[in-house]
Amino acid sequence: MRRHYQHDGLVEAQLAAEPVAQFTRWFHEAEQAGVVEPNAMVLSTADADGRPSSRTVLLKDYDRRGFVFFTNYGSRKGAELSVNPHAALLFPWIALGRQVQVTGRVEKVGRDETAAYFRTRPHGSQLGAWASEQSSPVGGREVLEQRYADLARRYPEGEGVPVPPFWGGYRVVPETVEFWQGRENRLHDRLRYLAEGGGWRVERLCP
Repeated sequence: MRRHYQHDGLVEAQLAAEPVAQFTRWFHEAEQAGVVEPNAMVLSTADADGRPSSRTVLLKDYDRRGFVFFTNYGSRKGAELSVNPHAALLFPWIALGRQVQVTGRVEKVGRDETAAYFRTRPHGSQLGAWASEQSSPVGGREVLEQRYADLARRYPEGEGVPVPPFWGGYRVVPETVEFWQGRENRLHDRLRYLAEGGGWRVERLCP
């Protein structure tokens, strides 16, 4: 299978001065184009031996400090980030022939920020965060459903659910951010911001 890209290009003169502003432009364009869950991103981490793993997570916040997602600290990604606090993100906006790739170090967000986000989650999602020992083996789905049912009785709808101590946010602090635009004849545009001296330098990469 092969698709020929017919999209407009991306040139240096069109770029915002810094990558978060450029990301915001493209993110809004993805929303307007009807991209399903434009905040879905592939998160790649690696263990202490450099063996990688990837999964799709949802971007929940971003600003000039970085890109934020939430998870169980005991999950595979949480375990890998504890020994190798670096990650890569990929936003695959395929319908637009676009990708955004972010690499950088990772830090936990503060508990106040985690609690503020947790309170915005639907009640069922709050209970699910407690019920699932993410990435750990489980005897069957009925075990998960029983844990959830027990929690639902303990914390009925309308009653506050505490934030699990083993659950919270991570922020990927960008060191590079690449904007990829598909072009004809596989001569794609790839413009990459690199953090440098408190600012950003842009370079064009061969496709």
